[in-house]
Amino acid sequence: MTLAHDDPDARARHFPGLSRIGALLADPGRAAMLWSLMDGTARPAGELTMIAGLSPSAASAHLARLTEGGLLALEVSGRHRYYRIATPDIAAAIEALANLAQASAPQRSAPERPPSAVPLDMRYARTCYDHLAGELAVQLFDRMLARRWLAAASRADNGPTTLEPTPEGASEFARLGIDITAQRARRRRFACTCIDWSERRPHLGGALGAAFLDRCAAHGWLEATTKRRVLRVTPSGRAHFERFLADR
Repeated sequence: MTLAHDDPDARARHFPGLSRIGALLADPGRAAMLWSLMDGTARPAGELTMIAGLSPSAASAHLARLTEGGLLALEVSGRHRYYRIATPDIAAAIEALANLAQASAPQRSAPERPPSAVPLDMRYARTCYDHLAGELAVQLFDRMLARRWLAAASRADNGPTTLEPTPEGASEFARLGIDITAQRARRRRFACTCIDWSERRPHLGGALGAAFLDRCAAHGWLEATTKRRVLRVTPSGRAHFERFLADR
């Protein structure tokens, strides 16, 4: 008799699709392609080929696997083929795995321990797919909670916390130009926590997090830079965020 825990097929049935997703992420070339798309953009196959350091034929095969596996979405424009992360939830999962990889890395003694793997220019303000991440994002999220803009609606043991705006929070988000009703109608999580890759603490994710980043850019407080995912806080943005964070 074969016990269930000795049967690979039985184990796979308990976690449908998990080994398939793991296999897609295990290849360094595919992982490099996915990580380069974490700024929310769509990139041509040729650019992804160079990022991964692969031959065109090998890159084409990898992109086909990622697309067929549901991790990437293909957009065709004329003769050009562009790829992007298929859904915000997939981007959040990739970010969570990056957190796990960093947290589970072998610990070394203090004299040998290397500096943080997070590039310095990405630590303060950057994109996490389509919402704000980094030290600034964590500080702003903490302040939103302290000012009771947001409240936890449900908690998952090993997943994001679902959030809901309070009546005061809904009013404040509306003042920023965010249509709460429209964000609820989007086919994705409305508002949830997202563990920050560099800060190891939550920031605001979901459709509400994306809308918040959009409004910060529209108000001229944040702007893109030439470096992928890195955001610049403008002088007016610095003044605005300092007032918000200092307001008691």
